[in-house]
Amino acid sequence: MYDKLHWLGHDSFRIDSDTIIYIDPWKLAKDSPPADLILITHEHHDHFSKEDIEKIRRRDTRIIATPTVALALTGTVSEVAPGDHIELDGVTIDVLPAYNIEKRFHPRAAGHVGYVITVDDLRIYHAGDTDAIPEMSGLAPDIALLPVSGTYVMTPDEALEADALAVVLDVDAESVDEQPTAPRASRVAAPATARRTGRADVLMRGN
Repeated sequence: MYDKLHWLGHDSFRIDSDTIIYIDPWKLAKDSPPADLILITHEHHDHFSKEDIEKIRRRDTRIIATPTVALALTGTVSEVAPGDHIELDGVTIDVLPAYNIEKRFHPRAAGHVGYVITVDDLRIYHAGDTDAIPEMSGLAPDIALLPVSGTYVMTPDEALEADALAVVLDVDAESVDEQPTAPRASRVAAPATARRTGRADVLMRGN
Protein backbone atom coordinates (compact mmCIF):
# COMPACT_ATOMS: atom_id res chain seq x y z
CA MET A 1 0.00 0.00 0.00
CA TYR A 2 1.13 3.54 -0.78
CA ASP A 3 2.90 4.73 2.39
CA LYS A 4 1.89 8.37 1.88
CA LEU A 5 -1.80 7.54 2.20
CA HIS A 6 -3.21 7.96 5.72
CA TRP A 7 -6.67 6.90 6.84
CA LEU A 8 -7.97 9.40 9.40
CA GLY A 9 -11.21 7.68 10.38
CA HIS A 10 -14.58 7.24 8.68
CA ASP A 11 -14.24 8.51 5.07
CA SER A 12 -11.37 10.90 5.76
CA PHE A 13 -7.95 10.42 4.16
CA ARG A 14 -4.75 12.44 3.73
CA ILE A 15 -2.19 12.04 0.96
CA ASP A 16 1.27 13.34 1.82
CA SER A 17 2.70 13.93 -1.64
CA ASP A 18 4.44 17.18 -2.61
CA THR A 19 0.87 18.50 -2.43
CA ILE A 20 -0.86 17.73 0.89
CA ILE A 21 -4.33 16.49 -0.03
CA TYR A 22 -7.27 15.83 2.30
CA ILE A 23 -10.45 14.03 1.29
CA ASP A 24 -13.58 14.58 3.41
CA PRO A 25 -11.70 15.78 6.53
CA TRP A 26 -13.70 15.01 9.69
CA LYS A 27 -12.80 14.84 13.39
CA LEU A 28 -9.20 15.76 12.66
CA ALA A 29 -6.53 16.13 15.31
CA LYS A 30 -5.74 19.76 16.17
CA ASP A 31 -2.15 19.39 15.00
CA SER A 32 -3.03 17.97 11.57
CA PRO A 33 -0.70 19.19 8.79
CA PRO A 34 -2.04 22.14 6.79
CA ALA A 35 -3.66 21.33 3.46
CA ASP A 36 -2.72 22.43 -0.03
CA LEU A 37 -5.84 20.82 -1.47
CA ILE A 38 -9.11 19.65 0.09
CA LEU A 39 -11.62 17.46 -1.76
CA ILE A 40 -15.21 17.15 -0.49
CA THR A 41 -17.47 14.45 -1.92
CA HIS A 42 -20.84 15.74 -0.66
CA GLU A 43 -22.59 17.85 1.94
CA HIS A 44 -23.44 15.30 4.67
CA HIS A 45 -21.99 16.38 8.01
CA ASP A 46 -19.55 13.48 8.31
CA HIS A 47 -18.00 14.41 4.96
CA PHE A 48 -18.31 18.19 4.93
CA SER A 49 -17.16 19.71 8.23
CA LYS A 50 -16.41 23.44 8.24
CA GLU A 51 -14.77 23.05 11.63
CA ASP A 52 -12.30 20.51 10.33
CA ILE A 53 -11.64 22.43 7.14
CA GLU A 54 -10.64 25.45 9.22
CA LYS A 55 -8.16 23.31 11.19
CA ILE A 56 -6.13 22.65 8.04
CA ARG A 57 -6.98 25.56 5.75
CA ARG A 58 -4.39 28.20 4.86
CA ARG A 59 -4.84 31.35 2.81
CA ASP A 60 -3.71 29.53 -0.35
CA THR A 61 -5.52 26.20 0.26
CA ARG A 62 -7.63 25.11 -2.70
CA ILE A 63 -10.97 23.37 -2.12
CA ILE A 64 -12.75 21.24 -4.70
CA ALA A 65 -16.35 20.36 -3.90
CA THR A 66 -19.86 19.83 -5.19
CA PRO A 67 -21.98 22.97 -5.79
CA THR A 68 -23.97 22.54 -2.55
CA VAL A 69 -20.76 22.47 -0.51
CA ALA A 70 -19.12 25.28 -2.48
CA LEU A 71 -22.06 27.59 -1.77
CA ALA A 72 -21.45 27.15 1.96
CA LEU A 73 -17.76 28.13 1.75
CA THR A 74 -15.73 31.23 0.99
CA GLY A 75 -12.24 31.58 -0.44
CA THR A 76 -10.70 29.57 -3.25
CA VAL A 77 -13.36 26.96 -3.95
CA SER A 78 -13.94 25.19 -7.26
CA GLU A 79 -17.29 23.58 -8.01
CA VAL A 80 -17.18 20.20 -9.73
CA ALA A 81 -19.60 17.72 -11.21
CA PRO A 82 -19.25 14.17 -12.54
CA GLY A 83 -17.18 14.13 -15.71
CA ASP A 84 -14.93 17.04 -14.75
CA HIS A 85 -11.15 16.78 -15.15
CA ILE A 86 -8.75 18.99 -13.17
CA GLU A 87 -4.97 19.34 -13.29
CA LEU A 88 -3.43 21.22 -10.39
CA ASP A 89 0.17 21.39 -9.14
CA GLY A 90 1.13 17.98 -10.50
CA VAL A 91 -2.09 16.33 -9.32
CA THR A 92 -4.74 15.11 -11.74
CA ILE A 93 -8.33 14.71 -10.54
CA ASP A 94 -11.16 13.03 -12.40
CA VAL A 95 -14.63 13.44 -10.94
CA LEU A 96 -17.06 10.51 -10.93
CA PRO A 97 -20.67 10.22 -9.76
CA ALA A 98 -21.46 8.63 -6.39
CA TYR A 99 -24.99 7.42 -5.69
CA ASN A 100 -27.24 4.68 -4.38
CA ILE A 101 -29.01 2.41 -6.83
CA GLU A 102 -31.85 1.10 -4.65
CA LYS A 103 -31.46 3.21 -1.50
CA ARG A 104 -32.69 6.71 -0.77
CA PHE A 105 -29.70 8.11 1.13
CA HIS A 106 -27.54 9.28 -1.79
CA PRO A 107 -29.74 9.86 -4.84
CA ARG A 108 -28.02 10.33 -8.17
CA ALA A 109 -29.83 13.65 -8.68
CA ALA A 110 -28.04 15.11 -5.64
CA GLY A 111 -24.80 15.31 -7.60
CA HIS A 112 -22.54 13.65 -5.04
CA VAL A 113 -19.13 12.66 -6.33
CA GLY A 114 -16.07 10.47 -5.97
CA TYR A 115 -12.56 11.28 -7.13
CA VAL A 116 -9.80 9.51 -9.02
CA ILE A 117 -6.63 11.26 -7.89
CA THR A 118 -3.46 10.66 -9.86
CA VAL A 119 -0.40 11.52 -7.77
CA ASP A 120 3.12 10.09 -7.66
CA ASP A 121 2.24 7.94 -10.70
CA LEU A 122 -0.58 6.23 -8.76
CA ARG A 123 -4.33 6.37 -9.38
CA ILE A 124 -6.24 6.51 -6.10
CA TYR A 125 -10.02 6.17 -6.27
CA HIS A 126 -12.00 7.63 -3.36
CA ALA A 127 -15.52 6.53 -4.21
CA GLY A 128 -17.44 8.84 -1.87
CA ASP A 129 -20.71 7.42 -0.53
CA THR A 130 -21.94 5.12 -3.25
CA ASP A 131 -23.11 1.69 -4.24
CA ALA A 132 -21.25 -0.36 -6.83
CA ILE A 133 -22.22 1.61 -9.93
CA PRO A 134 -21.67 1.13 -13.67
CA GLU A 135 -19.33 4.15 -13.79
CA MET A 136 -16.74 2.14 -11.85
CA SER A 137 -16.31 -0.18 -14.82
CA GLY A 138 -12.82 -0.04 -16.30
CA LEU A 139 -11.39 2.45 -13.80
CA ALA A 140 -8.48 0.15 -12.90
CA PRO A 141 -7.12 2.30 -10.03
CA ASP A 142 -3.99 1.32 -8.13
CA ILE A 143 -5.81 1.91 -4.83
CA ALA A 144 -9.59 1.93 -4.31
CA LEU A 145 -11.11 3.46 -1.16
CA LEU A 146 -14.63 2.05 -0.99
CA PRO A 147 -17.47 2.70 1.51
CA VAL A 148 -19.01 -0.32 3.21
CA SER A 149 -21.95 -0.66 5.58
CA GLY A 150 -24.76 -2.42 3.76
CA THR A 151 -27.18 0.23 5.04
CA TYR A 152 -26.19 3.55 3.49
CA VAL A 153 -23.78 2.19 0.89
CA MET A 154 -22.58 -1.18 -0.45
CA THR A 155 -21.91 -4.40 1.43
CA PRO A 156 -18.38 -5.88 1.59
CA ASP A 157 -19.29 -8.45 -1.04
CA GLU A 158 -20.69 -5.76 -3.33
CA ALA A 159 -17.52 -3.70 -2.87
CA LEU A 160 -15.37 -6.64 -3.91
CA GLU A 161 -17.57 -7.32 -6.89
CA ALA A 162 -17.48 -3.71 -8.11
CA ASP A 163 -16.61 -3.51 -11.78
CA ALA A 164 -13.46 -1.50 -11.01
CA LEU A 165 -11.95 -4.56 -9.29
CA ALA A 166 -10.78 -8.09 -10.11
CA VAL A 167 -9.55 -11.29 -8.36
CA VAL A 168 -9.28 -10.92 -4.57
CA LEU A 169 -6.27 -11.74 -2.40
CA ASP A 170 -5.71 -10.88 1.28
CA VAL A 171 -3.55 -7.90 2.22
CA ASP A 172 -2.67 -6.63 5.71
CA ALA A 173 -4.91 -3.75 6.83
CA GLU A 174 -2.10 -2.39 9.01
CA SER A 175 -0.47 -1.00 5.87
CA VAL A 176 -2.83 1.96 6.20
CA ASP A 177 -2.36 4.30 9.19
CA GLU A 178 -5.21 4.37 11.67
CA GLN A 179 -6.06 7.39 13.77
CA PRO A 180 -6.41 6.13 17.38
CA THR A 181 -9.19 8.57 18.21
CA ALA A 182 -11.42 7.53 15.30
CA PRO A 183 -14.77 6.05 16.37
CA ARG A 184 -14.43 2.28 16.77
CA ALA A 185 -17.16 1.55 14.25
CA SER A 186 -15.34 3.61 11.62
CA ARG A 187 -11.97 1.88 11.84
CA VAL A 188 -10.43 -0.64 9.55
CA ALA A 189 -10.46 -3.22 12.29
CA ALA A 190 -9.17 -6.43 10.71
CA PRO A 191 -7.17 -7.67 7.73
CA ALA A 192 -10.42 -8.86 6.16
CA THR A 193 -11.41 -5.25 5.51
CA ALA A 194 -8.54 -4.66 3.11
CA ARG A 195 -7.99 -6.65 -0.04
CA ARG A 196 -5.66 -6.70 -3.00
CA THR A 197 -7.28 -7.36 -6.34
CA GLY A 198 -5.63 -8.06 -9.62
CA ARG A 199 -5.77 -4.34 -10.38
CA ALA A 200 -6.01 -2.47 -7.12
CA ASP A 201 -5.35 -2.42 -3.40
CA VAL A 202 -8.81 -2.02 -1.88
CA LEU A 203 -9.56 -0.39 1.46
CA MET A 204 -13.16 -0.89 2.58
CA ARG A 205 -14.01 1.84 5.05
CA GLY A 206 -16.90 1.64 7.50
CA ASN A 207 -19.80 3.99 6.82
